[in-house]
Order: sequence, then C-alpha cells, then structure tokens
Amino acid sequence: MTLDWYPGLREFCRYWSHAEMLQQTFSTLENEFAADNDACIDAAKGIIDCACRIIIDELDDPAHPLKPQQTDAATGVLVGIANRLLKLSDIRHRKFADLVKHHNNLTDSLRELRNEAGTVSHGKDGFVARLSAHHRRAAVLSADSLVTYLHEAYLEANFNLSQTREPYERFETFNDLIDKAVSIEAETDEDGDLVVRVHLPGGDILPITSTPSRILYQMDRAAYIEALNAVRSAPPPPPEVVVPAEGESA
Repeated sequence: MTLDWYPGLREFCRYWSHAEMLQQTFSTLENEFAADNDACIDAAKGIIDCACRIIIDELDDPAHPLKPQQTDAATGVLVGIANRLLKLSDIRHRKFADLVKHHNNLTDSLRELRNEAGTVSHGKDGFVARLSAHHRRAAVLSADSLVTYLHEAYLEANFNLSQTREPYERFETFNDLIDKAVSIEAETDEDGDLVVRVHLPGGDILPITSTPSRILYQMDRAAYIEALNAVRSAPPPPPEVVVPAEGESA
C-alpha cells in the first residue's frame, strides 16, 4: 500500500494550479520526499508560507491592512494573520482556541526543524547525517495538517471580488446569476474599438470600450498571438494619397 503523506498540501496546490511558484515548490516537495531527502522539510515550510500569503492577499482589507510590510515575515506571523482574517480565533469555545494556538506552536516547531535540518534554506555542515524517514514524515504531516485547516476555512470565507485572484470558474453560481439576468450588445466605433453595452435588470446600462488587442489579450492569449503574427507578416498598407482641395496646388 502506498500512503499519501500530504493529501492536504496536494489539494491546496491543485486548487491553486495557476500559481506557478507554488507548483514548483510542491514539485520539490514530492521529489525530495520520494528521494528521502531532508529538503522536503524546506518545501513543506515554504508551502505554509505561500498558503498564508495567498489567504492574506485574498482576504485582507485594503482600508485596514494586516499584511506585513516586510517580505521575509516569519511563518508564525503569517499564520497568525491568516487566522485573524479567517476569524478562526473568534470563537467562544476555549478548547478550539487552544487548538488554534497549538497549530501556531506547530508552525514554530517546523520552522526550527527546517533551520536545523533543512538542506537548502541554510548552509549546513556537509557531514551532518540526514534525518530518519519518521522525522521527515512528521514534518510533512505537520505542514499538511496546518495547510488543510487553513485552506478549508478559506473555502468558506467571503471573497473580495474586486481583488481576488481566484479564476472565473470559481464563481459559477455568481456567473449563472449574471448570465441569466444581464444582456449585452456590441458595435465598433469609428476608431475600430469595440463598444459593449451591458444592460442590467433595472434598466441601467454599463458602457465598456476596449481595443481589439486588449480583448484578445484578456480573453484568448492564443488568438492574441495569432493576430500579432498576422499583423507582422502582412504587407505594409499603401501610402495614403492626399487629394488637394479645389484651388490648392498639388
């Protein structure tokens, strides 16, 4: 039987599959864990940091930001802010509050283990023996537990639609509501730009104007490239012939 030691980390990274750096870190985790290398601890800790930063960016209030200014904020600080934004500490049940606190302690322990045993974040004595498989599994399981409970809480949070990096498909319910009640019409103006008029249920109209390049770039990147290549390979337009007005010399 093959055990999956990090199903929560796997699910979190699958959910944010369009986050390229996160995918690189998860690939490192998988490769190093499978090779029995202690660098998997560095990767596990890195995914915790990434999870917290995503949650903070998604849920932070720009008017009253909690996001730390420094780029190298400690993992414990990031986890604490994520807990506050997810309101995981706003609960009367003391035992659950203690559980959240223990998760924060778990974060500090993992950070210290990474500092002592991780092979890629800090230089180590070249002759120090690697950890046992049980140590690596415990570290990865700890990271998995922490990311799982943060991610599951995040999925139930209210998103800020004006700043979210969630993909369009994430809001299928909202999309269906709009598509059933809103209609659009479009035309091209004298400058060649697309003018779209969005008709809202109350009768209001939202005008949106966009150039062809912006539409292609936002909606279909392959079509944008195809249009760019077509323009580059097209012959130059003939020079414009200016017809002199009556009474003017040519």
